[in-house]
Amino acid sequence: MNEPFRKIRIGMIGGGPDAFIGEVHRLAARMDNRFELVAGCFSADHSKSKNFGTGLGLSAERIYRTPSEMANGEADKENGIEVAIIVTPNHLHFEHAQTMILAGVHIIWEKPITSDLKQAEELERLVSSVGVHFMVTYNYSGYPMVREAKQIVGSGRLGKLRVVQVEYPQDWLATDIEASGQKQAAWRTDPSQAGEGGAIGDIGTHAYHLVEFVTGEKPHSLLADLDSFVPGRVLDDNGHILLRYESGLKGMLWASQIASGHENGLRLRVYGEQGSLEWCQETPNFLEFKPLGGSKNTLTRGGPGLGVLANESTRIPAGHPEGFIEGFANLYSDFADQLRSASKRSETVLPTVADGVNGVRFVKSAVVSSKAGGVWQSLS
Repeated sequence: MNEPFRKIRIGMIGGGPDAFIGEVHRLAARMDNRFELVAGCFSADHSKSKNFGTGLGLSAERIYRTPSEMANGEADKENGIEVAIIVTPNHLHFEHAQTMILAGVHIIWEKPITSDLKQAEELERLVSSVGVHFMVTYNYSGYPMVREAKQIVGSGRLGKLRVVQVEYPQDWLATDIEASGQKQAAWRTDPSQAGEGGAIGDIGTHAYHLVEFVTGEKPHSLLADLDSFVPGRVLDDNGHILLRYESGLKGMLWASQIASGHENGLRLRVYGEQGSLEWCQETPNFLEFKPLGGSKNTLTRGGPGLGVLANESTRIPAGHPEGFIEGFANLYSDFADQLRSASKRSETVLPTVADGVNGVRFVKSAVVSSKAGGVWQSLS
């Protein structure tokens, strides 16, 4: 079989029983038949990990006790892993990634890439020195109509950008569910595991990356007002953030996990001198384009007149919904192309280790700004 069509062998760290995001990654990896899961270390409890991994069809000998054991064990195999997927709580990211990078294994990683900025910057240096490929799964950048928005902005059809607004409201942490032992809530609200950011680290980084992906602009400073509304909660569960850009663009970002009545309401609005765009994750197959003085146009995924980025990221005809899993799968497919040098598109759309570092820096700066009483903080 020709090299470009051989499946890429992957190992997973984390993502075991009761882990929502692990199954999302496994589904995304399978969707285009580009990857094969061959090894894993799914849980700190090896018995659980072994039962889970064999349930996925893996050989028991390739279910490891630790990521270090997996790196060493797979290095000796002719068919060893080429990529590691890291989907553990944030505080474990650095150690696991460092182990795999030093073993020459490429990385697919959940955000934020670390819970500490210095560690994130060290990983960026390590990735560069070793020469592995590294992708952060900012999955919303994989949606076709988000990529269409990027292409429209890049074409200049909105004119000079003036204002960008992004919001990500959820309500799943509106009450103290971590006290009941809910696993996903427990680690996300624990600073020893999540790091300095709560909602801004978990979902605010998605909103932050989405703005940069679509507009192509990076802010130079921010002002943040972070709150912990649920009594006893240490990390933020709501954040309002202002952003300033060198071009004169002004931004507003709201990330909340206590917004009662909201499920997963990520929404982006971009306003330029000649028009605006609006996209919502809960209706992801549509993009509103509103030219100044003209009629509103609803652009449809799979419909006529879209650009190459949207069309190449679309799997089925218009009217058949695509969304969350497919967005992940687009990133996986682009990463496969990058590893096989099969496409130049991946260079323009894949979130890299630099994007991951930017996300950690955003969290750090927001926390510093808020603790100082809401002052402007540099992002440089």
